[in-house]
Amino acid sequence: MNIIIIEDEKPAARLLQRKVEKLGLTVNTLLHSVEESINWFNTNAHPDLIFLDIQLSDGLSFEIFERIDIKSAVIFTTAYDEYALRAFKLNSIDYLLKPIDEDDLETAVTKFKNQFQKSLVTGLDFEAIKKMLVNPIDRQYKKRFTIKMGQQLKMIAIDEVECFFSENKGTYLHTVDNRDYLLDSTLEQLETELDPDVFYRVSRKFIIPMKAIKEIQLHSNSRLKVILPTYKDDEVIVARERVNDFKEWLG
Repeated sequence: MNIIIIEDEKPAARLLQRKVEKLGLTVNTLLHSVEESINWFNTNAHPDLIFLDIQLSDGLSFEIFERIDIKSAVIFTTAYDEYALRAFKLNSIDYLLKPIDEDDLETAVTKFKNQFQKSLVTGLDFEAIKKMLVNPIDRQYKKRFTIKMGQQLKMIAIDEVECFFSENKGTYLHTVDNRDYLLDSTLEQLETELDPDVFYRVSRKFIIPMKAIKEIQLHSNSRLKVILPTYKDDEVIVARERVNDFKEWLG
């Protein structure tokens, strides 16, 4: 199994190497910059697994993947903020938070080994991940929606939204005055366009704004039920695997 570490801080890279090798694996190469990594990938067989620091001395590590088509499995090592970690968790992206805990490292490596043995390792969409990690201060979120209604266009401000929901392969915006409008976007696309401090995807079917929450009730199987002011067509249930993160989002 071929493993490399891309980390600009050499002592941190060597420490991670020792921790990985304590698990019975061999780290073949340590790389420390975007430029060095690009040169290495151009002349070497691509590894099975990359431990990848996001912020390198000469830029973001995503610049490597803009130049090189890499299909290796990746475990991110990051000191990024809570916003980025939430994005990682919700999208099932493997990451290790610095300083790297040995138990967390072992869990991540074990998961990779299982996927590797079953040939389940797939490449990541680095452009999508890069978008998720844009500093929230720099990001411009959706302020309104333009809905086509016959020969007219209707503008709906973001503060008029009570929820977004999917139904019969369609995505709908439900307003505070109890009206539904069909959107061209998917819930996945909306997640990247909405302010994560204001909106939360509680399940595969619903995204809700915090201000629209009228009541929260305990539900079966350790789930939560959210009561909205006007939306009554279906129960808004917080998926069990999202309950803890939902509570953190509520503050």
